[in-house]
Amino acid sequence: MYACLYAPGNLAVLLECAQYFSPHIEQTTADTVVLRIDGLGPLFGSPDQLATAIANRIGIPANIAIATEPDTAIHAARGINGVTVIPPGSEAKVLATLPLSLLGSTPETAQILDAWGIHTFGQLAALPPLGIAARLGEEGTYLRELARGESSRQLRPIEEPLQFEDTLELDYPVDLLEPLAFLLARLINDLCQRLSSRALAANEIRLCLFLEDRTQHEAILKLPVPMRDPPAFLKLLQLELDARPPQSPVVKIRMALEPVKPRTQQQNIFLPSAPEPERLEITLARLMNLLGAENVGSPRLRDTHRPDSFQIDRFSTLKKSPDQSVPPPRLILRRYRPLKHAQVILSNQHPVQVSSQRIHGKVLTSVGPWRTSGEWWMPEPWDRDEWDIALTDGALYRIHEDRRTGRWFLEGNYD
Repeated sequence: MYACLYAPGNLAVLLECAQYFSPHIEQTTADTVVLRIDGLGPLFGSPDQLATAIANRIGIPANIAIATEPDTAIHAARGINGVTVIPPGSEAKVLATLPLSLLGSTPETAQILDAWGIHTFGQLAALPPLGIAARLGEEGTYLRELARGESSRQLRPIEEPLQFEDTLELDYPVDLLEPLAFLLARLINDLCQRLSSRALAANEIRLCLFLEDRTQHEAILKLPVPMRDPPAFLKLLQLELDARPPQSPVVKIRMALEPVKPRTQQQNIFLPSAPEPERLEITLARLMNLLGAENVGSPRLRDTHRPDSFQIDRFSTLKKSPDQSVPPPRLILRRYRPLKHAQVILSNQHPVQVSSQRIHGKVLTSVGPWRTSGEWWMPEPWDRDEWDIALTDGALYRIHEDRRTGRWFLEGNYD
């Protein structure tokens, strides 16, 4: 059994009333709500008594219809004023006088039916099914079923957005990390159990600590892969709070997990298993606490012509599609960090001898110079001449001259 509530301009009232009677609710339009009422007989009595209870609960003028199918209840509520209860088997009789405009047919079909002189549900229901199918196709057959109250479908219930968030108010302020970790473990376990019940994982942890001095301490941990491991979550939060502890005792805790689909991975039985991402993430968090977050990650070249310009990105365990192309062989420059100062003797504007802490010798062959410059508008511009040289020791090196200062540097060696 289904009940439909129709009241233009009062959607919020309709939803509140429907949620009082059933959790299975579908909003069809901005002024129509359908709910499933199976099992409400022991609480409210017959369908007529239930319809009266709904009308008393809603508190505003509204059309209410009860039927065995949701579409039948919708058409009755939108076309018949007041309260309508349709007994099983009398759907076509009750709907017979309703106008065809309630069916929502396409303009082409509506024009054809109007040309035939069909204007009500009853007139359409009386047409032979084979003739309707031959002339109007699948749409005509479906409209005839609606007019006779014979359509059957399931509700498309309103799905509330999944929120995995919990709040804990403390009786006494907490100013030590150890008792705070105990409270965090309680919240994490509850939230992870709720994730497990929905077969979900989390890729972000949001923690907000309300402090005694009326300020807030926030921490957001973005995880590289979806996880659902309470001990790993707790350890990551402990490391974060140990690196950035709150500046005042905590009086309230709010924690939220961002739900995502769990990670699925097919292992290769012929290869050794890699470390779990949870363990890797904890190791990276410890390294960040020791070295600083800006010094832990994977280097990536910046989009600039500035030599040796790179940045550190966060590690990611997501596998990239393998590149089938074979890169051409090339020399690899191993840069020295920091750069090594060098003394260079020139002849005809070409280097002929180089001395530094690492190398000393005559230049057999040199190629260059390659002049690069840029970012003259920034605090640290660059302007340099680069040379590739081969020394008597058999190795290849790169040197450059800083044109702003006239100093030479040993930049690296080629493999």
